[in-house]
Amino acid sequence: MATTQTRSKTLVKTSVKTATKRKKKPAAKAKGWRTARTSDRHELYELSVQEPSAEIAFMERAFRERFGRVPTVLREDFCGTGFASCAWVQHRRNNRAYGIDLCSKTMAWGKGRHGTALTTDECKRMQWIKGDVRSTPTEPADVLAALNFSYFLFKTRAGLLEYFRAAFSNLKQGGLFVLDAYGGYESFSVITESRNLDGFTYLWDTEKYNPITGEVLNHIHFKFPDGTELRKAFTYDWRLWTLAEIQETLIEAGFVRPAVYWEGTVKKTGEGDGVFRRKTVGEACGGWIAYIVAEKPAAGQAKSTAKRPARRSAR
Repeated sequence: MATTQTRSKTLVKTSVKTATKRKKKPAAKAKGWRTARTSDRHELYELSVQEPSAEIAFMERAFRERFGRVPTVLREDFCGTGFASCAWVQHRRNNRAYGIDLCSKTMAWGKGRHGTALTTDECKRMQWIKGDVRSTPTEPADVLAALNFSYFLFKTRAGLLEYFRAAFSNLKQGGLFVLDAYGGYESFSVITESRNLDGFTYLWDTEKYNPITGEVLNHIHFKFPDGTELRKAFTYDWRLWTLAEIQETLIEAGFVRPAVYWEGTVKKTGEGDGVFRRKTVGEACGGWIAYIVAEKPAAGQAKSTAKRPARRSAR
């Protein structure tokens, strides 16, 4: 699935030949709408790029494909506001979640926003942990998720491998590691992409890209109907890893059967259809987002699991 409009999972496709663009929405009236002064950057971020219900549905599907059962324990690395972790414990009565992040302020915001919406029982099944994802052990998880490209902060192969090995150690035997990634030829360009949302505009700004090191500097800005802006609401100093590099490093860390799930496209609009399917060939397009999953084999099944072909992806 490709895009030049956003780095979320509802995207607009562009190919080498043509570009399909959204029609611009008319500018909203400033009165009664969001402004830079009245808006919170974390709320805007969640509205722009997060959809926990879709992420949970994908993780459950991918897990069932491989193991034929329902996962119950989630570890969310780089959890930020804990939005996905809180949604996980709300999803099923016996689900448990561990949200790990280094930023106590962001987690505090998430506790006030999402933690307060949990019942007493759900609160017991949700654990917020301030810590380094590479050195913070938890109960072994059925699913370990590192989403929103958060692991791109590791800029060297050695650093990425260290994190993947830590993720491996925090998974159950017969557990699933779920990541996402983005790319496409426009990801290597100095460009600003925009998307109109309900009462504000989301902008993804690629300020720098170094083709020698693969390092990229990105910002998220928000604009409002009254003309005010939140500039550099978020900044990401990353390495733009390729899908091939990610899969190779996963195997080196001990994972087996890494696979890429590519989003389908609605032909009439060029937008993503929200369905990610296992693919071995992607599109050479301006921008795309994909899931990568890999498993920690069950005890005594490492060799056979590595060779066994994956079941066909569910819709």
